Amino acid sequence: MTYTSDFLRTLEARGFIHQITDAAALDAAASAGVVTAYVGYDCTAPSLHIGNLVSIMMLRHLQQTGHRPIVLMGGGTTKVGDPSGKDEGRQLLDDARIEANKASIRRIFERFLAFDGPNAAIMTDNDEWLSGLAYIPFLRDIGRHFSVNRMLSFDSVKLRLDREQPLSFLEFNYMILQAYDFLELNRRHGCTLQMGGSDQWGNIVNGTDLIRRVDGKDAHGLTTPLITRADGAKMGKTAAGAVWLHEDSLPGFDYWQFWRNTHDADVARFLKLFTDLPLAEIDAVMAGDINAAKAVLATEATALCRGRTAAEAAAATAAATFAGGAGADLPSLAVAAPVTILDALVGLGFAASKGEARRLVAGGGARIDDVAVAADSAMVGPGARVSAGKKRHGVIVAG
Repeated sequence: MTYTSDFLRTLEARGFIHQITDAAALDAAASAGVVTAYVGYDCTAPSLHIGNLVSIMMLRHLQQTGHRPIVLMGGGTTKVGDPSGKDEGRQLLDDARIEANKASIRRIFERFLAFDGPNAAIMTDNDEWLSGLAYIPFLRDIGRHFSVNRMLSFDSVKLRLDREQPLSFLEFNYMILQAYDFLELNRRHGCTLQMGGSDQWGNIVNGTDLIRRVDGKDAHGLTTPLITRADGAKMGKTAAGAVWLHEDSLPGFDYWQFWRNTHDADVARFLKLFTDLPLAEIDAVMAGDINAAKAVLATEATALCRGRTAAEAAAATAAATFAGGAGADLPSLAVAAPVTILDALVGLGFAASKGEARRLVAGGGARIDDVAVAADSAMVGPGARVSAGKKRHGVIVAG
């Protein structure tokens, strides 16, 4: 359909929309006035990662088009664990670790959203209402609106059951708690839209249904497509692990370099999803040299998450480190198929033996595409840069 609201027109043009519960009704609401929308983030680590960045950018576009975002910190739901997209249960965290993670994550959002002025973003924590729930009243008032038959049909549950992986009763309750979050936010803040990744569709629809059944109100859901790279890999996963948004978890240069190493086929799409550049400017960037476009992506994406100063410093470091273009005057190792980081370090002459290479990895001195390698079993293939320390760099080429 052709959207009339700036909000949905922006999301559609930039590639954010996968499913909407009632697109026409949401578009009409966003055209008529201010829509309050939320995304929830559990506090399972001190930092969010690039997999969370799509939803953060949606909240940013929501606010930029005149609406009000809510960041829901999952202090309560983190105690349960979301089974969506998981093959096994999460390790449960104690209250102190959850609070520490929550405090660390809060700082990330201050770079993407405005918490004062018109349409100021709201940050709240579902522990405020979940931890105080009385079990029997909750079952009578909320639980009776959920069909176990339907809950068993959701992908988050079917995945675990089909693979014969255990699904605890604790985790099974997660979708009910998420639906209750939506109801509470609707009552407290007039929130009428929940957004999230495509794996959250069932949970989001549960929330819209609960609001309708309990309070007789309309609410909406919107999900984004699963973001994968051109090679089919899940966005944000590398040989060294997750790409963290927090500088305490991943240095600014490493974050910049992750974007610089984007596959050619992904550059235009990622410029639309992960930067604020206008679409016309993106078209102009893509009309030029692809490596220059990758540098623009890296700098603009890093500027949003880490600040403009950090982004420009990373770009300058990269220019100095790899002066003369990718692989120019750098040692190379030709391989027919991916090899382990140990073989790569020895083959490039950065280590005299696998034992020395293993010590280099253990000490944090080995890097693939400027991301520290966490395990000596990490694989590296043609097109990758391998570094040992800050001054020794090489490239893996097809051979």
